[in-house]
Amino acid sequence: MSAPTHFGHPSGGQSTANAALDPEQLEVAAGTARQNVEGWVPELASDAEIRTALEQAFEYRGDVTITRKDGSKVEGYIFDRSTGDSLATSFVRLLPKDTNSRLKISYAEIAALAFTGRDAAAGKSYEAWVKKYWEKKTTGEGEASIQPDALE
Repeated sequence: MSAPTHFGHPSGGQSTANAALDPEQLEVAAGTARQNVEGWVPELASDAEIRTALEQAFEYRGDVTITRKDGSKVEGYIFDRSTGDSLATSFVRLLPKDTNSRLKISYAEIAALAFTGRDAAAGKSYEAWVKKYWEKKTTGEGEASIQPDALE
């Protein structure tokens, strides 16, 4: 693979491909919007709904409660998932709330899912922090510090 050359290019050295990668245009790219799923209990009627709900549970930054088909419940934080060809070969890995162990639960074992824990990062975007910082700084109330707020 060789480096591109722009010598003698009619656009004055800026190729069409490079013009499409203008950093000023890339800076205004739309971000991703997060859904507020705290308290949500999704329907798990089909394989696709189970996969979608567990993917959202993996992205969630709070605890979830999984009810297995045998009736047992476990509450904790989903820190990993592995998707396979079927529900039986797909798994979530969970840190239970009250123990230091790690559980691996097959998608096929899951009867219900509930987003029961508080989303620890809700409202804690960089933009929200900057707004709060400048409000404190301009009103003089509290201490406007560049140190991050405590999580709890």
